[in-house]
Amino acid sequence: MSTQPISLLLCALGGEGGGTLTDWLVDTARHAGYPAQATSIPGVAQRTGATTYYLEFFPVPLAELGARRPVFGLNPLPGRLDALVSSELLETGRQIGNGLASSEHTLVITSSSRALTTAEKMVLGDGRRDEAPLLALVREHSRAHHVLDMAALTREAGTVVSAVMLGAIAASGLLPFSRTDYEAVVGGAGGHARASLRGFALAFDAVSAQREQARWVEQVMNDDSDEAPAAAVATPAALLAPFPAALHDILALGHARTCEYQDAAYGQRYLDRMQRVLAAERAGDPAGAQGFAASREAARWLALWMAFDDIVRVAELKARASRAARVRREVKATDGDLLRVYDHFKPGAPEFAALLPESLARRVLAWDQRRVQAGKAPWALPLKVSSHGVFGLIALRTLAATRRLRPLGSRFATEQALIERWLAAVERGAGADARLGLELARCGRLIKGYGSTNERGKDNLLHIVDHLAHPADPAKPGAAEAEAEAVAQAREAALADEAGTALDRALLQHGAPARPLKPQPIRWHHNPRLKKQAS
Repeated sequence: MSTQPISLLLCALGGEGGGTLTDWLVDTARHAGYPAQATSIPGVAQRTGATTYYLEFFPVPLAELGARRPVFGLNPLPGRLDALVSSELLETGRQIGNGLASSEHTLVITSSSRALTTAEKMVLGDGRRDEAPLLALVREHSRAHHVLDMAALTREAGTVVSAVMLGAIAASGLLPFSRTDYEAVVGGAGGHARASLRGFALAFDAVSAQREQARWVEQVMNDDSDEAPAAAVATPAALLAPFPAALHDILALGHARTCEYQDAAYGQRYLDRMQRVLAAERAGDPAGAQGFAASREAARWLALWMAFDDIVRVAELKARASRAARVRREVKATDGDLLRVYDHFKPGAPEFAALLPESLARRVLAWDQRRVQAGKAPWALPLKVSSHGVFGLIALRTLAATRRLRPLGSRFATEQALIERWLAAVERGAGADARLGLELARCGRLIKGYGSTNERGKDNLLHIVDHLAHPADPAKPGAAEAEAEAVAQAREAALADEAGTALDRALLQHGAPARPLKPQPIRWHHNPRLKKQAS
């Protein structure tokens, strides 16, 4: 029989229940009627190594083997491992460095969380290893991978990480066992069974969601698939052909998002912009030594910025059938329950002006500004929409249907102009130095939220772009690297301090002016106590 055992290597730190997890997996195999074997190699204490557990499962039930029995191995073979499962990111990198994982055979399931090594703790400053190279190592040396924050899931479930790891393995589809087989073993494990099942379920759902997303990405990149969603079919392979294969996954998602947000022309606009960024990065890094990192970051944040939230987008999201189903799940409503959902909105003058042409928008905003200067509150229209009812749902979908008119609005034009300023800086930076382009692309993180938060993020990004993205003396050795470091420090300062004090200090430290102060109206309020005393 040519069928080979499925090999799996578990890596767990002390006290994480690696032995328990191994027992669970072997018991699950026996419960499902499959042969299995496990061995272990103890690690070293004080976070200098993990205990590894090697398991092999024969993918044919015992009932079909008759009198025959498989011969199992006692240790993993380099490059032939079917799965590597680890509770800590650096430990995953250590095992990959040992040559056990390969891009042809190995499924890697790892936690994104870290347990610092002794060497990292001994450094006087910040001795932590950068996670980005470790994640890149996982991507490079795996046929598929699932990265999730197992520590957070463990805390949420109130259990140990072994239960979370079991849920991730069960959802990965690696082993020929059903979910009920796993749960039957865990459920009979004693008084902590309920907490273990909670951790199992959280990880199972997280990995299942990642697999569904990966399946969707494959459909996005395969225009011949009959099951591909309408938005996904809009990304045929021909549109992705000008880009390196390493960017196809993120570009397919970004293109699908922008098409779904507006239309196919808007999706093509996204790809056209990304071709400019890629051309600039290739000019600054012809050998591709950075792995097109700047283009990948730009692709991510550009898609999010181009699909900015406005009242049309909010109405569209709230009117979706998937949203109604999600609300019913969250409140645990059954088919016989009556559920009423009321959405509260309070759009102001800026939200309405965003839908109007520039000339009309200026008038609306000027009128609202005069109200504020007169001591009144900004104008807003409180709304209560019953999205469970016919009229409320019709109102939401009618507003959502106006997305065809979105390009005529003032905000659409404003957002596109700001995007172009940022992309122009990314192109200049990538053409001068690979890291400078990457740091400027990462500045897209500053654009998030809505209202004043969104405006503040855009102001911070543009101030960094205008004052730190241009080397004072490009011919000077190390000028671009210094600018990249300045941009990175300013960006992190902007993300760390909402008030902007840290950002201003970072700007001044690198010779850039602090952000200008914005005028704030003074509102006078009557003191009711004084009025009462006077009477």
